[in-house]
Amino acid sequence: MARLLTYNATLVERTDITDKLAVFRVRPDEAIPEGAWFVPGQYMVLGLNNEEKPELGGVQRPMSIASPPEQRDVIDFYIRFVDRPESNNPLTHLLWKIKDGDRMYCRLRPTGKFTIRDTVGDDDSRLRVLVAAGTGLAPFTSIVDSVRASTPEASLSNYAIIHGASYSADLGYREHLEGLAKNHGLHYLPTVSRTHQDTGWKGAAGRAEDFFKPERLADLESRLGLPEGGFNPERVQVLICGLQGTIGMCIQRLCGRGFIPDNRRTRRALGIDEGLKSDLFYEAYDTTPPVDLKDEALVARLKDELHTALAARFNRAD
Repeated sequence: MARLLTYNATLVERTDITDKLAVFRVRPDEAIPEGAWFVPGQYMVLGLNNEEKPELGGVQRPMSIASPPEQRDVIDFYIRFVDRPESNNPLTHLLWKIKDGDRMYCRLRPTGKFTIRDTVGDDDSRLRVLVAAGTGLAPFTSIVDSVRASTPEASLSNYAIIHGASYSADLGYREHLEGLAKNHGLHYLPTVSRTHQDTGWKGAAGRAEDFFKPERLADLESRLGLPEGGFNPERVQVLICGLQGTIGMCIQRLCGRGFIPDNRRTRRALGIDEGLKSDLFYEAYDTTPPVDLKDEALVARLKDELHTALAARFNRAD
């Protein structure tokens, strides 16, 4: 018989944003540890047993934590229903069948290095541009909410969140982030890709990575309070979470600005010296590099753009 999970947590509340997008608030049976029990940006593992098809057993998946560690009673997870799952026992199809008060599995051991501490560094003063596609927003809400929770008087002007979604209804946490922008200095840039269907949306159009198109960078710099040409690694660090396509296109569009991706295979392909620090970080569960390193023409172009930008950057430093 397939292996079953031992339940150790309760779904306290599910808040539906749309019929396929929700925030799951989970309370583990085990007491949440005292103090800074996880670092914003980390993930945990959720799981359920397939009650309708017990022969499939239990399924568990890593999910980014959307709430800050200062939130003590429950843990929030921002999750999308997967229409075309690769597995024959997809977790989201089980999650959407449970209701408030139902039991589930939650591994109370936060994991991951996609944190400010492990990427740009807590003491780095450069603008932190957090790029999210869909539910890739989760680690970034944890990050900015933790800043406010730990230091209520702190400004969020050193953070920018770019959030891309198909429709405006899919912009989860929008009202909350708009409040942080209005009252605490966060740069919040939501964008919708299917504006031909979402005709009521009057904000930015396109995918999250479209802000980095050459013809749109000057506008982005203005929105972020940067001088012309100021969107570069001397002033900005970039963190990306979400679709592989978003990650890959961000890397491609920012090579010409001198941003060095934090991926060994990509760095080697682009001929980046091991002594140079990374400026662009991403969270992805897919081990395939988000840039097609087998595309020789693409790699050659990116390599040329990046090294031209790096030469100009270090010449200025000299």
